[in-house]
Amino acid sequence: VVKCGVLFTETTGKINPNAYGIIKGNKVEDGVLIEFYIEHVDEVGVGDKGVLFTANKVVFDEGVPEGFEPYSSYRPDEEVSILMGESAILKRMVPSVVLSLLGNKIIVELKNKLKDIYANHTKLIQVRRNGDLKIEGEITRYDQRNKSVSAEGYSAQTELSMTVNVRFTNNKNHAEDFEKQFTATSTYETTQTLNSVQEELVTQMVKEITDQIFNATVANW
Repeated sequence: VVKCGVLFTETTGKINPNAYGIIKGNKVEDGVLIEFYIEHVDEVGVGDKGVLFTANKVVFDEGVPEGFEPYSSYRPDEEVSILMGESAILKRMVPSVVLSLLGNKIIVELKNKLKDIYANHTKLIQVRRNGDLKIEGEITRYDQRNKSVSAEGYSAQTELSMTVNVRFTNNKNHAEDFEKQFTATSTYETTQTLNSVQEELVTQMVKEITDQIFNATVANW
């Protein structure tokens, strides 16, 4: 059975109703419950509603014609599906713009980098479930601190740091399972603003953490 593009494996045997004689919301008597699933395209249009990350509800006010989709400098070969105004995050009183936009960008890019490095350097393929190897985790720290002081006593350099906690499972050999934190840092001059260098520094740190995770998970190969 396929629902919303996802394959569900359901029993082909008898399904008994609950105590109220209901199966999947349907009141049934003795007999056979037959369900049909129809696949169709439902294009998003102006006025349609949607929900993005951080429970941010939106109403679509404009559509981009096919062939004119925007692209990110991170992934020029992948189109950007949805554009959301920063003010929408503040108006919904959900987490801050920095946490919502930058944090989500880091998560997406880290995931893509991990896919790339395994695809380019191993014969492994990505599967939805029941994989031989499983990598999961979360960003546990993202902050900055003064690293050095000038002769005048002012901060001269600032260090940006990011830590990712990773849980690795090897379903072929659980002796190699681990949970470990990986940290990367980048430094910038205090004469620069974080906003002006953040994207470049984050790109560097994501690459460094990706390399660390890859080396740790294939070290025994």
